Amino acid sequence: MQAPILIVEDDPATLELLVEELSDAGYPTQGVESAEDAIATLSHSQVELIISDVRLPGISGMTLLENLRRDDKPVGFIVITAFGTIEQAVEALKIGADDFLTKPLDLENVREAVFRVLENRRLTSRLNNADHQSVNFHGLVGASEVMQSLFHDASRLAKSEAPILILGESGTGKELLARAIHAESPRQGAPFVAVNCASIPSELMESEFFGHVKGAFTGASESRQGLFQAAAGGSLFLDEIGEMPTALQAKLLRALQEKTIRAVGAEKEDKVDVRIIAATHRDLEEEIKNENFRSDLFYRLETFSLRIPPLREREGDIDRLVAALIDKHSEAQDKPIKHVEPLALQSLLTYSYPGNVRELENAIMRAVTLAEDGVLSHADLPERIRQHTNGRPAVTDSDLMPDEYGDHWPRLEDVEKRYIQKVLEATGGNKRRTADILGIARKTLYRRLEEDEG
Repeated sequence: MQAPILIVEDDPATLELLVEELSDAGYPTQGVESAEDAIATLSHSQVELIISDVRLPGISGMTLLENLRRDDKPVGFIVITAFGTIEQAVEALKIGADDFLTKPLDLENVREAVFRVLENRRLTSRLNNADHQSVNFHGLVGASEVMQSLFHDASRLAKSEAPILILGESGTGKELLARAIHAESPRQGAPFVAVNCASIPSELMESEFFGHVKGAFTGASESRQGLFQAAAGGSLFLDEIGEMPTALQAKLLRALQEKTIRAVGAEKEDKVDVRIIAATHRDLEEEIKNENFRSDLFYRLETFSLRIPPLREREGDIDRLVAALIDKHSEAQDKPIKHVEPLALQSLLTYSYPGNVRELENAIMRAVTLAEDGVLSHADLPERIRQHTNGRPAVTDSDLMPDEYGDHWPRLEDVEKRYIQKVLEATGGNKRRTADILGIARKTLYRRLEEDEG
């Protein structure tokens, strides 16, 4: 059951009204007429949110707030007053108030403020709990069942000397998994060499992988070791192996089978001790059908394969990743993040991330860089994330003025109706969230919808 809301108000009529209104809205609510009574209540009861008048007999509402924040009490706080000024609002927020409302109170605004504060606390709790419960496997964060299974399998296969093929969409963390396998293996003290096969020009690949001797080709003024020699005794990670030319695939297969390589221009082969870990986002079986990948190399690599699931399949892991990545980048930039705005946190937790963990990390790195005064705000996030709600795309110009209008400009009333419907669709029919996005009261939204239906 949700912890109760505590109203602190010395006017009996206002106190009764607020208790009744919030109780009817489904919130367990109780009221007291002084800050002293509030302190006594807090000593023996769990309270989720305090709504307090500023002017009270005895201790003021602002002093009550100051005491709670000084004692680090984890309770939400909304200040209400009949004497509201910008200066008071700023002061209350600086002290640690979550919101500020003025009398005469609009009950709709009160309900919305309560919802926002409690939602923020819920999201912040998710973030904090995720931070404490993170499961880290050599840099890979995840407590979901699929990731725990992956960590277990990777740890077991790391003890083998056989090649491993890592499959997964771009941005899922294939190189991190390869490094984790190396760190879990008997070769952990030896070199780990990573190369992206897509980044090496095809004409230079053989030299890059196997090295060359002096004079082997024009420009080879001296002998040079290749990636296999650099990784001797350790692990060689071949990322995007699906981009490797078929001619080099044959030589790689021989190196795996014979454990020997021949440098370009050399007369003899050299023994090499390297454990191969390969990765790709491509469907290699489809590439085999299209004659872009050798079946014998595929079956050699695929003896042991691991698939990293995309972020959309990792239920519960986004919380942990957001917490871990905020910590990582705030520490890297020596820029502590003390607070994440509710809307920013909601966007981070509900966006679909087609670019997977890489996209999430880039978004958080950007947000931490732009954050000011220890607050990560919604405006700090990339536009594509800001404009998505629950993974649904933002409203675009074509949504508002589609082809059906032709060359005729629509009436403002028509555009407004269409915009309301698009936001309502984007929020999954959540009228409270829709009204918040539109910047109007829910009763106004209800009236607009009724007018449209009429």
